Amino acid sequence: MTTVESAVRPAKGQRRTEGEANGKRAGRWRRDKTLFFLALPGALYFVLFFYVPLLGNVAAFQDYSPLLGFTGSEFTGFENFTVMLEDAAFWKAVGNTLEITLLQLILFFPAPLGLALLLHSMLGSRLKRLVQTVVYLPHFMSWVIVVAMFQQVFGGAGSLNMFLRQNDVGILNIMNNPDTFSLLMTSQVVWKDCGWGTIMFLAALVAVDQNLYEAAAVDGGGRWRRLWHVTLPGIRPVLIMLFILRLGDILSVGFEQILLQRKFVGPNAAEVIDTYVYYTGVIDNDWGMGVAAGLMKGIIGAALMYAANKLAHKLGEQGVYSR
Repeated sequence: MTTVESAVRPAKGQRRTEGEANGKRAGRWRRDKTLFFLALPGALYFVLFFYVPLLGNVAAFQDYSPLLGFTGSEFTGFENFTVMLEDAAFWKAVGNTLEITLLQLILFFPAPLGLALLLHSMLGSRLKRLVQTVVYLPHFMSWVIVVAMFQQVFGGAGSLNMFLRQNDVGILNIMNNPDTFSLLMTSQVVWKDCGWGTIMFLAALVAVDQNLYEAAAVDGGGRWRRLWHVTLPGIRPVLIMLFILRLGDILSVGFEQILLQRKFVGPNAAEVIDTYVYYTGVIDNDWGMGVAAGLMKGIIGAALMYAANKLAHKLGEQGVYSR
């Protein structure tokens, strides 16, 4: 063998290592190909309906017209963003979004955890399954039905005000009051999705080692101390992960829910970023500025999620993705 051939041809041990790696990959493919084909429709769904539409964000930098398309529309740079940031309606939508978001973080995010702890403490399995079924049901109702139910109970001609009139008590303006609209929205979200949100917490509670509870009880720890020193540390990774995911979606506060009730309280109280995008981009045909508002919302959500994940790493947790 010449010197050139020996330099080009891989060593015997290297050929064996590459062959073993190829064999392992082929073995994993034969083993997991069924799972791959099962996951393929879901992957294609996300690619087609989430990632490919991201290309449409180019309209934020254009005077976009559906008739001209992306290639025919005039490129305007950051003009849409400049006009949007000078629009008082946009900042009103941002303020309303942040107000509703803060209320939902304070009132809604802990609610599934509290309900999960109550369900987990139930001794009877039949009663637990019954309660779980009942609290899960509202999640499967559309927002049209939920808003209609709240209107029938808390509206001006609802059952609550009918009862108050029969007892000569002043009526309560709940559904049409702009000042309490954020609180009303949060209460609707809690009623509709609190039960569904317990699923992850219940799975995490089941995984907590029961021996820790017994050891804490032997050491004299009461119910609250076991909750603080055993339960919450045991489900902390799940809490942090759900909080990070919530922050990523923090500026989405329920487009359909708000759109159905906007006429009751007016745009001053019910205008959020999502409705601003809809009315500006679709109704007023200012597509470029609507896309610009949606793009800014996505960037802020991604930044918040990234920052929260970094904080999770500093706390020793994996977060949504590892370092």
